[in-house]
Amino acid sequence: MITKRIIPCLDVKNGRVVKGVNFQGLSDVSSPVELGKYYSDCGADELVFYDITASAEGRTIFTDILKEVASTIFIPLTVGGGINTLEDFDRVLKCGADKVSVNSGAIRNPDLIPAAAKKYGDQCVVISADVKRVDGVYRVFAKGGRENTGMEAISWIKRCVENGAGEVVLNSIDTDGVKGGFDLEMLEAVSNAVNVPVIASGGAGCAEDFVTLFKTLPKVDAGLAASIFHFGEVKIADLKQLLRENDINVRL
Repeated sequence: MITKRIIPCLDVKNGRVVKGVNFQGLSDVSSPVELGKYYSDCGADELVFYDITASAEGRTIFTDILKEVASTIFIPLTVGGGINTLEDFDRVLKCGADKVSVNSGAIRNPDLIPAAAKKYGDQCVVISADVKRVDGVYRVFAKGGRENTGMEAISWIKRCVENGAGEVVLNSIDTDGVKGGFDLEMLEAVSNAVNVPVIASGGAGCAEDFVTLFKTLPKVDAGLAASIFHFGEVKIADLKQLLRENDINVRL
């Protein structure tokens, strides 16, 4: 049986890990290098590193910090933020990333995903979708949740997967940082639409939210969270023990 993955997320701004609510009001948390090593040592299955203002500021990712994070961890690393070209893929992979996450870059240039999948393999390409309900319709947002693209989210995600994205990170802006639980309705719609791993992001407030996620939506492959891990509200080892007690298969 495939194990469910627990993935901490480092949202990095100006070289520091930050956290906000509904993508707003960012507060400083820690050093990405220290935090990354901590998660690698205490049982996280993977690590996600987002340079959250790279796209909005129109610049490339901070490679020096990324190299340092990659050199101190021993788990797979997914990197996103300001990924607009194959050269950007190349650069972050050379810094030590295992997978590259695209969002705004794929919206601007839909050919980026098939080109990257062809060059680096589907397993390397992750579509990260920031999605929010607008008048009852799931809409894709760009630039760190700042800009409504007007695109319907499920069809967009499906198209990205058909073009070669090997994994989907679904970030629900509606539940991000609110700690009221994952957006099960949105996640169900996405996991029913694609046949690649889906990672749930946005809304985890306690360990039980992960139990609910995997019990309700067995198709979802992983749960991603930030603040509950950063602030020590949930310890990964304790969370995995709870999941195991609830007959959810995890790597201890």
